[in-house]
Amino acid sequence: MPISSFVLIGAILVALWLFFFIFPINLWITAIFSGVSVNLFDLVFMRFRKVPPGLIVRSLILATKAGIQNVTTQHLETHYLAHGNLVNVIKALIVADKANLGLSFKQATAIDLAGRDVLRAVQVSVTPYIIVVPAITAVSIDGIQLIAEARVTVRTNIQRLVGGAGEETIQARVGQGIISKIGTAKSYIDVLEKPEEISKTVLANGLDAGTAFEILSIDIADINIGQNIGAMLQIDQARADLDIANAKAEKRRAMAVALEQEMLARVQEAHAKVIQAEAEIPVALSDAVRKGRLFRG
Repeated sequence: MPISSFVLIGAILVALWLFFFIFPINLWITAIFSGVSVNLFDLVFMRFRKVPPGLIVRSLILATKAGIQNVTTQHLETHYLAHGNLVNVIKALIVADKANLGLSFKQATAIDLAGRDVLRAVQVSVTPYIIVVPAITAVSIDGIQLIAEARVTVRTNIQRLVGGAGEETIQARVGQGIISKIGTAKSYIDVLEKPEEISKTVLANGLDAGTAFEILSIDIADINIGQNIGAMLQIDQARADLDIANAKAEKRRAMAVALEQEMLARVQEAHAKVIQAEAEIPVALSDAVRKGRLFRG
């Protein structure tokens, strides 16, 4: 076989590969047999827009078979070009549709583009999720420290998922509520006897406002007794008072020592004056004898 024949066959093969690459006939036929209406030229133009037609067609077939309405190739392309997770969105729509959550394609794509895991959000909305609140330390009025652990059962609020606060906010608000409730208890015994009162009080405060979750229940998993903070504070205060008293006593002692030294100096000064006066007596006597005044009268 001449070389020109090999070149011709190679050129035909390359042309066929290029044709089927540009015109994904097999993908178009798959879409038709799956009951999805897709224009062949739309698939061709997807190549030039750097959109994988296979992903778009498979996502559209999946949505159509699941009964998801009003989803077109244009919608799917737009979300893909916006760097969205197309597969996650379609799966989330299917789960939401089966659970009668009323999630639209627009809402799902908005949640996905907001950086949320839309599939997990829908799953949590169907199956409640437990948020574990780290150990919270609070002190009752009688000064006893209590360490409480809480479990918060929530489900996703689809309508507030975009722009709503996350798990950290729920944990912070529940922790604040626990601290407030324990802090107003007159005795730690009251808290240990009725831990459910903490849950009722905290739950009544509407802690899920502005968050992406709806709180179903707050359960106090465990309460442990910590240190006697009141006694420790009293001990510290007593030590501080003792230090102050010692400082004042030392000040008085120093003042007494200084006064003692001052008195000793005055005694020495008086003693010196006495000695000086005693030294003047002989001089006065001799002067009186010399002047003859000693025996006069």
